[in-house]
Amino acid sequence: MEVAQGMHMKGGDGEESYANNSIIFQGNVISSTKLIREEAITSLYSSTLPRSLAIADLGCSCGPNTLSVVSEVIHVVENLCKKLNHSSPEYKIYLNDLAGNDFNSVFRSLDSFKEKLRDETKTEIDRCYFFGVPGSFYGRVFPDRSLHFVHSSYSVHWLSKVPEGIENSKGAIYINETSPSNVIKAYYEQFERDFSVFIKCRAEEIVEGGRMVLSILGRRGDDPFSKESCDLLDLLATALNHMVLKGLIEEDKVNTFNIPNYYPSRSEVKSSILEEGSFAINHVEFSEVDLNNSGESLHDSGYNVAQTIRAVFEPLLVSHFGEAIIDDVFQRYHEIVVDQMSREKMQTVYFTISLTRKAQ
Repeated sequence: MEVAQGMHMKGGDGEESYANNSIIFQGNVISSTKLIREEAITSLYSSTLPRSLAIADLGCSCGPNTLSVVSEVIHVVENLCKKLNHSSPEYKIYLNDLAGNDFNSVFRSLDSFKEKLRDETKTEIDRCYFFGVPGSFYGRVFPDRSLHFVHSSYSVHWLSKVPEGIENSKGAIYINETSPSNVIKAYYEQFERDFSVFIKCRAEEIVEGGRMVLSILGRRGDDPFSKESCDLLDLLATALNHMVLKGLIEEDKVNTFNIPNYYPSRSEVKSSILEEGSFAINHVEFSEVDLNNSGESLHDSGYNVAQTIRAVFEPLLVSHFGEAIIDDVFQRYHEIVVDQMSREKMQTVYFTISLTRKAQ
């Protein structure tokens, strides 16, 4: 299945867009990992005092989360400059995602972002330059030793492609308890290849002493079938299979649709980092996002989940099935999620890992 054209979030500012459906889960992750990033950028700046600070956000997407980490980093550095009585550095901000990302909406927001930043920091910050960098981070994206701080959130669980050799994965769109062993093996091996390349490329692009903070959607243990990593996609498969039974989708279309994600364990991620050898691991922290929002009805909690999943996966679904089925799929998905929430607590798990580029 060709997925490159669909491997981006839903653009624009409509009701189902990623911009309007990325606060509850993705935004929660960014907020809850703030202290880890603050420690990383404080350590970096205090130890190196760069006159020009290059910051990259990999898998930046679009919407309110895109510039939130950049704002946070600049606030930390500006406060340090005031304490140390230093002039503000030059900021070079690189926003990376695949070419299908809605970069235009990001660029349109930059003037208001800069104005707000000046008001909040009480400084001119006149040397703050933004660059859109389209391309896959599973390859070189930046020149040698050009970056000081790299951040990526909710992105590295995306694979470069659907694993090969999983034609016998029937009725599922990701790993589940019925998956043949070769399917599980293929997904893990694709992740291992991709993540190893990711780490190697960043090692070449980040300066010695530079920092990288990754928040990765994953799982706590070694069980690849854990509900925390499989449940949401399994329920989406249920919605699609319901439509097969109703004659609304061909069975073969579902059997040939597979999501290019992998939700790794901490040990799988650490193994790749340690094997590559260029980074020291400073900190690893697990967190979870409860999908059953105690302040909302089940209907509303389920709706938020369905809208979030739609904003993320609609482009892939449209690429494979066409646009005509999308509303029906997510109406069914909403109902299935609400039913699941009524019977058990649902959550997703992610972990944040902070790294330092070692000296050669």
